[in-house]
Amino acid sequence: MRQSILFSKTSKTAPKDEESQNAQLLARAGFVHKEMAGVYSFLPLGLRVLKNVERIIREEMEVIGGEEVLLPALQPKRNWETTGRWDTFDVLFRFTSFYAKNEYVLGPTHEEIITPLAKRFISSYRDLPRYVFQIQDKFRDEKRAKSGLLRGREFLMKDLYSFHANQEDADLYYERVKEAYWKIMERVGLKDHTYLTFASGGTFSKYSHEFQVATSSGEDTIYACEPCRVAVNEEVIAEQKTCPECGSDKLKKLKAVEAANIFKLKTRYSEAFDLNYVDEKGKAQLVLMGCYGMGISRLMGTVADVLSDEAGLFWPPELAPYQIHLIALQGAEQKAEAAYEAFRKAGVQVLYDDRDAGAGEKFADADLIGLPFRAVVSKSTGDQVELKGRREKTGELVDLKELISRVS
Repeated sequence: MRQSILFSKTSKTAPKDEESQNAQLLARAGFVHKEMAGVYSFLPLGLRVLKNVERIIREEMEVIGGEEVLLPALQPKRNWETTGRWDTFDVLFRFTSFYAKNEYVLGPTHEEIITPLAKRFISSYRDLPRYVFQIQDKFRDEKRAKSGLLRGREFLMKDLYSFHANQEDADLYYERVKEAYWKIMERVGLKDHTYLTFASGGTFSKYSHEFQVATSSGEDTIYACEPCRVAVNEEVIAEQKTCPECGSDKLKKLKAVEAANIFKLKTRYSEAFDLNYVDEKGKAQLVLMGCYGMGISRLMGTVADVLSDEAGLFWPPELAPYQIHLIALQGAEQKAEAAYEAFRKAGVQVLYDDRDAGAGEKFADADLIGLPFRAVVSKSTGDQVELKGRREKTGELVDLKELISRVS
């Protein structure tokens, strides 16, 4: 992609109404644009990152048997009345149709859709277990949308729902999802900043689990056991004052953002919608359920928040919108054009800074955008290219063929 025709542009200053690090950097680098509080447009660079997060999550969900569906964002009032959440879920966007006069909800979550849908396909023990997930926009009428992509009124989320015949099977799958989530956190570059956090299970169970990422921008407070990579959410610390894994009372107080959560729903929604199956003895039993959420746009914001530095963003290779930032300095334009075509023919995702701008501006923008590698073509490099990793202090001269093989 030629940077001279890229739809978005970088900015030296952050928007005045953005306080959080992730929002400031993503806006300055031309990844997102704030439309209103808690609502963002994703520009070409930002959408490519978002799609990469989606791809990673989709791959790991399919590994554990998840089948992808797409459920409606528009949901009927009657489903929420069935579960008793029409008057108790405090962030619902409710509205009335002008024509039908019916009341609807913009979905903040999808238990009220997936459970009655499952009734059409689950009737026998032979139909269990089943695992379905979706990647879908969610809408929540937050009292105060803040922290950039970390808390929005419209956001992209993956939710997985599982259906089981017995608790043992449900528990085994719960552990499989934990493992899949750790793999996701590793692939997006956040594993070393993440804690499996014990939180309130609400009416479902004693505990649920959150994947909390330590960051000063986080809204949650956790008490972390560093050796175990386990933490306790502040909301339950009164009843769980030691590490749930090793029993240590040496817990470190941290600010964190919840990137994902997993719940054992048990029969909360299957009972509301009368979701039963017939067991081997011909007796009707309620289906057990689990739900497993992960914020996709929130993960993107978290990476921007946690992995950035004073110069700008840093995208791990699997998330980066492009793998390499090719920069042409004055007098080496022809050589840079040849390098650009060579990258493209080799299938390397490259952002080519072909703008009529000075070297300092190009280098600063490359650091701000945060691709994994920067390749500089200049008169002084001769037949070689200067390659530098985003976090490296100095670069090295390499042949173009070697460079292509290293970043392919």
